[in-house]
Amino acid sequence: MGLFWRRGYEGTSMADLTAALGITRASLYAAFGNKEGLFQRVMDRYEAKAGGYRTAAEQAATSLEAVRLWLTGPVALHGDKQNPPGCLGVQGALACGVESDTIRSDLASRRQRGEAAIRRRLQRAAKDHDLPGDDDPADLARYLSALIYGMAVLAAGGTRRGELQGVADVALHHWPKAPRSRKQRNKSS
Repeated sequence: MGLFWRRGYEGTSMADLTAALGITRASLYAAFGNKEGLFQRVMDRYEAKAGGYRTAAEQAATSLEAVRLWLTGPVALHGDKQNPPGCLGVQGALACGVESDTIRSDLASRRQRGEAAIRRRLQRAAKDHDLPGDDDPADLARYLSALIYGMAVLAAGGTRRGELQGVADVALHHWPKAPRSRKQRNKSS
């Protein structure tokens, strides 16, 4: 995972992989089919581990808490000096040539599934009157996805954790406020 994360899909050679895994090329092919198969397994593991904040956000009680998790998750992930800079999915996709179109397509599908999950959660929030009625959940989902992946690109370029947190803070400050419930309005009257 670390090799692909640091070097991207195409920047990681079979020699790099066999050396890191301590296996022969034949063993790698027997276990994973090919480099592409190994990368997809690595991405599955990465998403399960690094993307845990996404699952928590989908299950959050309020849309504001979900948004907070979607924005602070990347700060924690990319601000952790134990991890290579940036996002494995973004790093893997940025340097793919024509011969790696299947990888580029797989990574695009993964990003689309992530955005769709955000959209579904925000649609639920809109239905529950946890978002203002005039905000489109699909637009907000695209906005959050752009922020999440943008923070990954910033981190890959050396942006520090505190600076990433600043991006999250600004976005949270400007996040649409849910309308107050009738009960809340009556308490303040």
